[in-house]
Amino acid sequence: MKNINIFCFGFGQVAQNFIRKILKEKIAIELNVSSRKKTRLANFEKINYNSYQFDDYQIDTDIEKKILNTDYILVSIPPVNEKDIVIKFFKEIIKKSKTKWITYLSATSVYGNHDGEWVNEKSETKPTSNSGIKRLQAENQWLEFSNENNLPLQIFRLSGIYSLQNNILKRLISGQAQIVKKENHFFSRIHVEDIANLLFHSMKKFKSNEIYNVSDDKPASQEEIASYGSKLLKIKSPEFFELDTLEDGMLKDFYKDSKKVDNQKVKEFFNYQLTYPTYKEGLDKILNDIV
Repeated sequence: MKNINIFCFGFGQVAQNFIRKILKEKIAIELNVSSRKKTRLANFEKINYNSYQFDDYQIDTDIEKKILNTDYILVSIPPVNEKDIVIKFFKEIIKKSKTKWITYLSATSVYGNHDGEWVNEKSETKPTSNSGIKRLQAENQWLEFSNENNLPLQIFRLSGIYSLQNNILKRLISGQAQIVKKENHFFSRIHVEDIANLLFHSMKKFKSNEIYNVSDDKPASQEEIASYGSKLLKIKSPEFFELDTLEDGMLKDFYKDSKKVDNQKVKEFFNYQLTYPTYKEGLDKILNDIV
């Protein structure tokens, strides 16, 4: 792969791990990103990059020049008020750009509640949370935009992301883990490194207008995850709460949905073996890194 030009709308943990993976493969890149902060020259993993201010209120117009000449566009900004703000402000310049790869990062919250049953990319989308509803609307906006303009788009529906920086072990250590005990309640998750690896694979093998679930092989309850984490840390399991006693509205929304997310499509298409096929391998590695 030759020197490449990448624009990341949003530069959080997924985008950063994606760029880290590219650099690890010894590929030279020109990196430009958007941020809510003021435009600045920044440094990441020993490379300089431009960070341009962009939100629903402030837009650095230099972004348009960068998009025009970019090869790859990664969109990880959540929708605002039922609209994807990248399409809202940059659809015309994206149509004129030379990009050969657009990836929109969505979430498996678009499926809503399936009472603990398996869902795949053909399953009904019936989101219950506000964020899931907005994500599905944004997906549809991207698909419509892509179809109308013959754009190279793929959508990754991400399960719950965990990483070295954000994981149950940290919450257990700090005493901030709030775990609800609920029978037959399943969640899927994915380690951020596996997301980065799959994004990298998709730069070499790409099929436009495809949607992929990105999750590991073992859906599990939060209770199961917390119990395993406690054993790793050799501490007592945290107190489990009843759903009705929770005051955190976002956490209550989190527990509304129960489903097992099927990942066969993404693994087969990209011929990819997960680095962390279950939460056990992921948490084992995180523990090894933090002790």
